[in-house]
Amino acid sequence: MTLMIGIILAGGQATRMGGGDKGVLPLGDQTLLQHVIERLASQVDSIALNANGDPSRFSAYNLPVIADSMTGFAGPLAGVLAGMDYAASQGADTIVTAAADTPFFPSDLVECLQAAAQSMVHPLALAATPHPDRNKLRHPTFGLWPVALRDDLRTALHAGTRKVVQWTDGHHGRLAMFPSEDAFFNVNTPDDLVKAQAML
Repeated sequence: MTLMIGIILAGGQATRMGGGDKGVLPLGDQTLLQHVIERLASQVDSIALNANGDPSRFSAYNLPVIADSMTGFAGPLAGVLAGMDYAASQGADTIVTAAADTPFFPSDLVECLQAAAQSMVHPLALAATPHPDRNKLRHPTFGLWPVALRDDLRTALHAGTRKVVQWTDGHHGRLAMFPSEDAFFNVNTPDDLVKAQAML
């Protein structure tokens, strides 16, 4: 049986929210992060949190906290790499990533990503939704990632690659299509948090 580890990406700088950890903001009677943990927990074998800085601020969540191995803010790909390295230490061959500020993502996220990546030697897939202007809108913080490519990703990051889709396209990553963009609504601003309360 394949071990599936979920990695919650919480390493963003939250500049549009005034800085700090967006995941600890309240949404209903829980935090954003609690909503994400609950939604992901039923889809994976275990969860770890990718965040930089003092890990003790997340102690209430009782999850392993893994920091980026790269210095400076290298974006979500650095969090993916940290997740891959952690998964390798746990004996897992794939990870699924989810963003800490996106509380309504699909309950069949992992199932659909796995289906999209079926038959790939190194399963690699990103979530996507239909978009009227761009045909498809990719959600690069929601993906299925093969641990076997972690050294390739490390090399790419050190060479300056920062865009998720630049790296995934280079490895012929596939798309898992979901019907509604609302499922990937993420909280970037105080107004977004008000909207999320209404959606809840």
